[in-house]
Amino acid sequence: MKRRFQTYYDIAAHCFDAIIDVRSPAEFAEDHVPGAINLPVLDNAERARVGTIYKQDSPFRARKIGAALVFRNAALHIENRLAGHDGGWRPLVYCWRGGQRSGAFTWMLREIGWRAEVIEGGYKTYRRLVSQRLYEGRLAHRFVQIGGHTGTAKTALLPRLAARGVQVLDLEGLARHRGSLLGGLSVGQPSQKGFESALAAALARFDPERPVVVEAESSKIGSVNLPPAVWAAMRRAPWLMVEAPIEARARYLAHAYEDVLADGVALKDRLAPLRHFRGSAVIEKWSSLIDAGDPVALCHALAEDHYDPAYAKSLQAVAPEIAVRFSLSGLGADDLDRAADDVAAWLQAKAT
Repeated sequence: MKRRFQTYYDIAAHCFDAIIDVRSPAEFAEDHVPGAINLPVLDNAERARVGTIYKQDSPFRARKIGAALVFRNAALHIENRLAGHDGGWRPLVYCWRGGQRSGAFTWMLREIGWRAEVIEGGYKTYRRLVSQRLYEGRLAHRFVQIGGHTGTAKTALLPRLAARGVQVLDLEGLARHRGSLLGGLSVGQPSQKGFESALAAALARFDPERPVVVEAESSKIGSVNLPPAVWAAMRRAPWLMVEAPIEARARYLAHAYEDVLADGVALKDRLAPLRHFRGSAVIEKWSSLIDAGDPVALCHALAEDHYDPAYAKSLQAVAPEIAVRFSLSGLGADDLDRAADDVAAWLQAKAT
């Protein structure tokens, strides 16, 4: 039995007990329906082998070998990962196009007695619905951006606001990147499609009648791009500007980027491309501060010589509507808690 989905919200609001992606681990790793579990009926090597036989030898032989592998792997999943489910279990299954892989696996599940269904069109249908959501038309959500110089702890404000009942979209968290020159994380970034899946899922959880707070970003976070509908909504959004003294920002940055600042050689490599923009004298000053092992002084210099001038230039280009400014004397935990209280109160006052 095939289940047809017309919109992204239809998939997001599914009523199945589980979503099973039977594609190969490599396909799953690139992108998948949020919350899906991967029970591949062909692993990466098996899929490549069957595909090669299909193209270079015989489609019939490929289907015969593929069928044996699919049912063998499906049996292992039933004996292991799925062994604990009772007779009323209701999974939703998909593969690339909703064809042979998902069809065979779903047939087996239904023969057992489970109420399994297949996503009509498979992953390609899901991907089309995500693209419609993020690339076509206009988002229903009203964004409010938190802006401020690098080091004003905007990212640290987001979970505090969420704890106060504010709807928060953490783009850097979804992108697994801190959004600046030194912002890469050791876990690596998702694929563009994976980022968009996480983004669409986050948006689906929000009440469109209430504002969504998002940190001000450029249209690209590390290696991933913000989809047009999201970027357009951000461009329309008013700003809450967070301000703090550069000394406090330098201390905050030294702590937030402690992992990056600890490797002096790698850090110099990251900063080297800025020689063309900031000049050799500035790069040499930064290098000497790295060698001196003074991360706070280095972060002060980076803010003063690079981040602040770049921010001023981008702010002039964007020309945002600044609705309110919040001035923080420090960026410690208590300072950020008070700022979150103030921002939440301001948002509440604007909503009433």
